Amino acid sequence: MADWVTGKVTKVQFWTDALFSLTLHAPVHPFTAGQFAKLGLDIDGERVQRAYSYVNAPDNPDLEFYLVTVPDGKLSPRLAALKPGDEVQIVSDAAGFFVLDEIPDCDTLWMLATGTAIGPYLSILQYGKDLERFKNIVLVHAARYAADLSYLPQMQALEQRYGGKLKIQTVVSRETADGSLTGRVPALIESGALEE
Repeated sequence: MADWVTGKVTKVQFWTDALFSLTLHAPVHPFTAGQFAKLGLDIDGERVQRAYSYVNAPDNPDLEFYLVTVPDGKLSPRLAALKPGDEVQIVSDAAGFFVLDEIPDCDTLWMLATGTAIGPYLSILQYGKDLERFKNIVLVHAARYAADLSYLPQMQALEQRYGGKLKIQTVVSRETADGSLTGRVPALIESGALEE
């Protein structure tokens, strides 16, 4: 049984009509970069909960989550309607094995994400621990439209922080955008375009 604690919303950042980041403070236990937590709200006497990956580094007390609003969803529209000071439930213990300890040593670490799945990679890269065993890191973020690349400025800042070790590549599938590849990730892998 999960132990739930109450978190207070500190910020809601809308990137597009559907994409937003929710930041809160809560007395959660330490987590490992790449893990997720369940967020929940009590709706009509029932705890409605979903799992969301941490975007923030484990040493940052601002707990950040990147979400997409599902129009007929039970939870995401209500999370999108929260304001600073509102309460949200969060499990105190994070979960998940999408962590660097599970990755074998290699020369180049490829981080491929679509949509809101960029979150765990940002957590890992912001934390910056245990990355010295990789010679190169390639972070690929794919989205439908360039406007959906919400964390591009943060990705670019991380690229600067890591010098030549980190390369970022964005991909958009429904338009062309400067600096981004166009298409779908599987086709770009097959064609070799991601490795150029």
